[in-house]
Amino acid sequence: MDNQKETTNEVSEATVTTSVNSGQEEVLEATIDTSTTPNQPSLDPETIRAYEEKIRAEQNLPMAIVAGLVAALVSSAVWALVTIKAESQIGWMAVGVGFLVGYAVRYMGKGIDNTFGVIGAVFALLGCVLGNIFSVYGFVTVEFDVTFMESLSAIPLGEVINVLIDDLSPYDFLFYGIALYEGFKFSFRQITQEEVIQNSQG
Repeated sequence: MDNQKETTNEVSEATVTTSVNSGQEEVLEATIDTSTTPNQPSLDPETIRAYEEKIRAEQNLPMAIVAGLVAALVSSAVWALVTIKAESQIGWMAVGVGFLVGYAVRYMGKGIDNTFGVIGAVFALLGCVLGNIFSVYGFVTVEFDVTFMESLSAIPLGEVINVLIDDLSPYDFLFYGIALYEGFKFSFRQITQEEVIQNSQG
């Protein structure tokens, strides 16, 4: 964590260790702003831990996977349309793909475990790759005045992938990396101080 200037606010970090189905232990680090006002109670690690256990029970892995897949398909289609319209690949589209997929996984999955971040990262990368693949087929559709389905049936997927691999540049890896990072980062449910306090008082 970056060094921060001292302020009147305090930040409390609680590390919670839980058992997963595989029998291994997964460590979850949750950082919550515990700055208080005169009328606001302070937070203790036990209160934070109790709330984390409650929201862990609300996690929905199947919905996170469905949301990630749908977001990847939608974002890849947008990627292809923009690329065809601009007649050039816009690498920064990967940033939008990562954000959209991560947000979808977080909204539907309500997850705080690392599994949800991995799901977001995988589908974000999938969205970028599909965006490039759909772009190639889209260019063929426009160039030869055929339907998209006709271009899909006329050109083997393997050939398209080989073309994309041959055209890879360092910038592609950079943008794919950004998409992976955002897909992972934005896939987690955010825990706010207000939520913890309300839960402790409920």
